[in-house]
Amino acid sequence: MEKLVHENGFHLPPFAHWTPEEWKTKGHEYDEIRDNMLGWDISDCGQGDFDRMGFALFTLRNGNQNDPKYKKVYAEKLMMLKKGQHAPLHFHWKKSEDIINRGGGTLVIHIYNDENGELGKSDVLVNSDGRSYLVPAGTGIELRPGESITLWPHQYHDFYLAPGTGDVLIGEVSMCNDDNTDNRFYEKIGRFSTIEEDEAPYRLLCNEYPAGE
Repeated sequence: MEKLVHENGFHLPPFAHWTPEEWKTKGHEYDEIRDNMLGWDISDCGQGDFDRMGFALFTLRNGNQNDPKYKKVYAEKLMMLKKGQHAPLHFHWKKSEDIINRGGGTLVIHIYNDENGELGKSDVLVNSDGRSYLVPAGTGIELRPGESITLWPHQYHDFYLAPGTGDVLIGEVSMCNDDNTDNRFYEKIGRFSTIEEDEAPYRLLCNEYPAGE
């Protein structure tokens, strides 16, 4: 993902490059990173098959709906899907978000309305780069580099790669993000992964930071 970010001319903030040893020296002045889960994340959606279902992710900025000391009402992320991967159908209870193809391959997003937790059969409103139109439920919206789509609360969506187009760098600009309470997956799957610690970490994930001193 670092290589894909670099290839597409995107620059990550300094904390993206801190080693586990450097994190041990960071005091409470960096609690915004800890409290709002900024930084690196890896998910296989609890399926144990990262090459098929999963994604890599970096949260650049985020507010906190549960802590009034954090005033930001927005979030920004980068994600990567590599060849063969997809992210499963889900919606958000509260969060509205723009999903942006930041570079690489063609991203495909299938969309449905939520109807009491099930996939709705009604037409779905698409808001994409200033255009608003209706499509049949389950339509795959293709986003090429630079293109985006707005996804609303209770709008089921997934992420796929168009075959043969290569890895894709995905941007997300949204309301505050809360992965602990705001995700509703269509199938019973997890958000965070169980990691087998069989070698020293290259980067700490957003749920692994040591407490500040």
